[in-house]
Amino acid sequence: MTKRDEVLAALKQVTDLSGADIVSAGMVKALTVEAGVVRFVLEGPAAQATALEPVRAKAQAAAEAVTGVISVSAVMTAHSAPAAPPDLGTKKAEPKGPQKIPGINKIIAIASGKGGVGKSTLSANLAVALAAEGKRVGLLDADVFGPSQPRMLGVSGRPASPDGKTILPLRNHGVTMMSIGLMTNDDEAVVWRGPMLIGALQQMLKQVQWGALDVLIVDLPPGTGDVQMTLAQKAEVDGAIIVSTPQDVALIDTRKGIDMFNKLGTPILGMVENMSYQICEECGHKGHPFGHGGVADEAAKLGVPLLAELPLHLDIRVASDGGAPIVVSKPDTPQALAFRSLATRLIEDGIL
Repeated sequence: MTKRDEVLAALKQVTDLSGADIVSAGMVKALTVEAGVVRFVLEGPAAQATALEPVRAKAQAAAEAVTGVISVSAVMTAHSAPAAPPDLGTKKAEPKGPQKIPGINKIIAIASGKGGVGKSTLSANLAVALAAEGKRVGLLDADVFGPSQPRMLGVSGRPASPDGKTILPLRNHGVTMMSIGLMTNDDEAVVWRGPMLIGALQQMLKQVQWGALDVLIVDLPPGTGDVQMTLAQKAEVDGAIIVSTPQDVALIDTRKGIDMFNKLGTPILGMVENMSYQICEECGHKGHPFGHGGVADEAAKLGVPLLAELPLHLDIRVASDGGAPIVVSKPDTPQALAFRSLATRLIEDGIL
């Protein structure tokens, strides 16, 4: 038997609500077994999603018990029942829109059109700066394919789940944090299709015990994909902060990201120009290695505020790599004060 066959055999010992084994019932989808890492989707009727959670937990435990299996990711998804014939005499129910996440006052997305503009660095430093201002802050690392917040916030270890349903997030520097990076090895690629991405994001939003938060900052992946659409459609997002560097190449992709949020009905709270300038440590000259003013011009066209111009500095990178954002490690430096000023502005403007 191959390892995949062994896993399938183990899953056949798990039964659904009707008593049939979940493999024969066709509930197990997208099963992959690679180097001891097992991933699969458990699909069932939407109306039975809650009742099927114990089945998902048993299926995960069964796969974990197979010799040689290192880790298991079992995500529950739901399919809709076949549509009933149209009833012309009754009004169709309105589709359910974005839902409020219990205990979370506001959700702010940090987004960019392209990678490499410092979106995650901004998210980490802003979260820590807001916590220093007395806010109860959560940080959701939704960049599933490139999670970096565990490293930036100096968090390690796997989150616990006492009841198999609720996930307990980790905490450091005054920030409550959850990331898919806490569930995988550092050198392990996340190879997921859309349904698994959507399922993972919904679990991190709704099954994590966030507690009472003034704000949940969501560090989004770059681009305009499944994660961004799912967040806007499933949760009440109070707005997005768009991050870009000044050069035209970044702004081209930034405009696409802004257009996506406009189509999804998510307000643009403002823009941040990252790597806006660099101060020479020898002569004090203020240079603009990537140009200057491009983000300010774009913000003016949109009628939204330019919230901050953040510097390019080696200490910011070193602090992030070291697990203590510069707002924590060097709080009185000009670089840290730039992030802290952004946090205080968001509070003073009533955004947070």
